[in-house]
Amino acid sequence: MTIARKLQDYIDGVGIAYETVPHHRTATTSQSAQAAHVPGSRLAKSVLIHDETGYTLAVVPSTHQVELSLLQSVMNRRLGLASEDEVSSLFADCEVGAVPPVGSAYNVPMLLDESLNDAADVYFEGGDHRTLVHMSGPNFRNLMKDAQVARFSRPS
Repeated sequence: MTIARKLQDYIDGVGIAYETVPHHRTATTSQSAQAAHVPGSRLAKSVLIHDETGYTLAVVPSTHQVELSLLQSVMNRRLGLASEDEVSSLFADCEVGAVPPVGSAYNVPMLLDESLNDAADVYFEGGDHRTLVHMSGPNFRNLMKDAQVARFSRPS
């Protein structure tokens, strides 16, 4: 598999340069970073959050975890983690656990952890457990331009 169709169409539509990095099948973003020989701090992972108003995609480095209490303070509302069924329904062309951080491609608002805001380049899951998308930091930030940026993660 290459990258998810909605993701590819969105990135191509906004004209951002990227490359794909194939690797052997993995189960976690940390394993993907190892398999693709990239620093985990530059691999963005997505966590789908829900509340009474809908869904938000929280984007953090794979070496971090979302600190829900910090995120609740940032968003000023009570939050919970979305179920696998919810993830599957919103990201139907992606495998569970390989959701790309580009919520705009799926009409899902995004929150970007500020620890990724200065990265020289960024990798992220392309929709399956065998392909990463790689792009420059400026291109990634352009892709995430609609995301709110805040600190809401801590190292795992």
